[in-house]
Amino acid sequence: MDAHELTDLLRRHAGLIHRIAYAYCRNATDREDVVQEIAVQLWRSRERYDARFAETTWVYRIALNVAISFHRREFEYRERRLPIDAHAITIAAASEAQPSEDVELLLRCIDELGAFEKALVLLYLDGNEHAVIAEVLGISVSNVGTKLLRIKDGLRAAFERRARSERTEGPHAAR
Repeated sequence: MDAHELTDLLRRHAGLIHRIAYAYCRNATDREDVVQEIAVQLWRSRERYDARFAETTWVYRIALNVAISFHRREFEYRERRLPIDAHAITIAAASEAQPSEDVELLLRCIDELGAFEKALVLLYLDGNEHAVIAEVLGISVSNVGTKLLRIKDGLRAAFERRARSERTEGPHAAR
């Protein structure tokens, strides 16, 4: 892969890369750093790409590994995280509309998930089949289904708890 091919690859997968950066980074500077680091890691690992597997799977793996590593490093150094940037995620999903209060509430619930669970949810919300998610994350297909079911149940409970709290105490009470 030469520089021109890398540029094409980055262009084809820009939405995916930015969605991952937005999901793991709270501010624009960190997101830019993660996007750049993803590009660097794609370049460095270009010779290890196995064409038997989907290009998207390879990009997901590298992007998620970079974002999760960044997230873990930053989490250790920051006592308080900034609130999730729902508008940025909406933009990354190619929507110009402001997210509804329910979407923002759900994003805050997703933001509280662990790094692996957040990656699983992101892959799922991107419309990937369980087999693709399993391949990207290195787990079995049945494990994907089991984990998603548990995460959905947990998100549903967290969402309902936060929604009740915000209705009675205001939007900042549940944070």
